[in-house]
Amino acid sequence: MKGKWKITAVSVASIVLITVNIYLIEKKESKVERTVFVENWSKVKKDTITDTIQTKAIVKPAEVHDIYFDAKKNDFRKFLVKEGDVVTAGTSLFEFTTTELDALKADLSAEKTAAEGEISGIDQYIAKLRAYQGNLDRDPDKAVIDDSVKQKLNIDITTSSSDLIKSNIEQEMYKQELEKSRLNEKVKMLSTQLSSIETQTSAVETTSEADGIVKNINKNLNNPIISIASANMGIEGDFSESEMKKAKVGMTIKASVPDLKKELKGKISRIHSYPAEEPTLTKDNRFPFQAMIETEGEETEPLLVGSKVNLSVITNEKAGVPSVPVGAVQQTKKPHVYKLTKKGYLDKQYVTLGLKAEGKQELIKGPAVGDAILMEPENVMKNHSHFITPVHFEQVKIKTYKTFTTREKVRYLLLGVLEK
Repeated sequence: MKGKWKITAVSVASIVLITVNIYLIEKKESKVERTVFVENWSKVKKDTITDTIQTKAIVKPAEVHDIYFDAKKNDFRKFLVKEGDVVTAGTSLFEFTTTELDALKADLSAEKTAAEGEISGIDQYIAKLRAYQGNLDRDPDKAVIDDSVKQKLNIDITTSSSDLIKSNIEQEMYKQELEKSRLNEKVKMLSTQLSSIETQTSAVETTSEADGIVKNINKNLNNPIISIASANMGIEGDFSESEMKKAKVGMTIKASVPDLKKELKGKISRIHSYPAEEPTLTKDNRFPFQAMIETEGEETEPLLVGSKVNLSVITNEKAGVPSVPVGAVQQTKKPHVYKLTKKGYLDKQYVTLGLKAEGKQELIKGPAVGDAILMEPENVMKNHSHFITPVHFEQVKIKTYKTFTTREKVRYLLLGVLEK
């Protein structure tokens, strides 16, 4: 008899429970209908958001110094280095002679010869003047004068006195000595210039202006005749069309090299505005760029030319800004999130969005740092809904349970059962 009574009691209780559940579910504006089961939520954090371009790049010399040679004005002799040689500033690279110097040398030689000829002519003229002067002293009536001397004295010998003629001869000899002195100085100067040219034409060398490695030698003498790769390493890569819209010279880079323990840092130093290859419609155009590696005064590990790196170009960065996971924002015409209030409601809050990167969304306006925000906001059917969360038994404390009223205990137990 007792067994039948128990079965009857359990059956009645079950029917009552099911009936109540059906009533609560079917009732319009039921609290059960407006209750959201929240498994995932996050807090608004003060965070750093970094927007980057992720790409591949390669380690290459930071600069290449090209050496040019003017074959029209110079005659090439020989190279003094080979490809692959390590050079420093001042290292001789090649020898040549200059045709301009040869022409100048010929002109100076001719000028020197002419000056020496003039000196010889002056000496002969002075000798004739002295001979005539001697004849005048011995017998003025029988003195014979050379016609060339007679014309230059610019005096009428037939009517002038012997003393006047002698005086003119003295003046003329003095003038000629002065001219001879001037010509001797000129010959001396020309000799010095010719000696200087002889020195240059014997060993004219072009030297390196920087440290580096001889990358290429053009033995056909086409320019650049020599290319020297600098000892300082840089990074080269290329941007896609979409990346070009974000990238700028001066942006910070971070590069990781598999063989290096330390991350490399630097700046974008150059971006080519014209694609590496002729633009086409059939493929994405790529725009080369170079970046300098910053040593920060520390001794860096040697970098192997050609090493491949994973490169991050920081295009935008905000530090200490409120952020939430991107998935917490309902991306509609009016972006919004759902805040979990302490009273157990999900309240819609419109937000003003800022930088989005790395799965994070900056909130310029909206919930404050520390507020709990619902993930998957698309699951909320109605604003200001109740929410419940999974029970974490490891966090359940009897002390807290005792603070609930009987009504609250029944309510939360019922909501939990029905949501499950």
